[in-house]
Amino acid sequence: MAKKAQLTDPPPASAAFYPGQRFGLPEHGPGSAASMPRRVLALFIDWLLCMLIAYWLTGTQFWTIAVFAVEVYVLTATTGFTVGKRLTGLRTIRTGGGLVGFKWALVRTAILLTVIPPLLADRDLRGLHDRAADTIVVRL
Repeated sequence: MAKKAQLTDPPPASAAFYPGQRFGLPEHGPGSAASMPRRVLALFIDWLLCMLIAYWLTGTQFWTIAVFAVEVYVLTATTGFTVGKRLTGLRTIRTGGGLVGFKWALVRTAILLTVIPPLLADRDLRGLHDRAADTIVVRL
């Protein structure tokens, strides 16, 4: 009987590897791991929106980071996507599937706000914030 592959098993040396393969995601199309350019575009959209909201609420952009933190935390926990992710066709899910939830969205958002860890992506295109919360960003 063949040994069942586990999440920690590396792909065979002869097999071509693609992001998300370890989690059973398809290589292309809906449900596949999101590309970095698309993720950065979503982040840019979210940041611009938060700047506008902060300015509209307070008359200054000083509170942009607070508005951004609330948007990312609440929307990721409850729906899996922020406004930017929705517009770019992305969603954050747990690696086993399903919604992120409030506890893991808090961990993910806190690390995301430190800026550098999201840039340190692994072979599945997951930043430190995704690895800490056991999440992955996929295409819709």
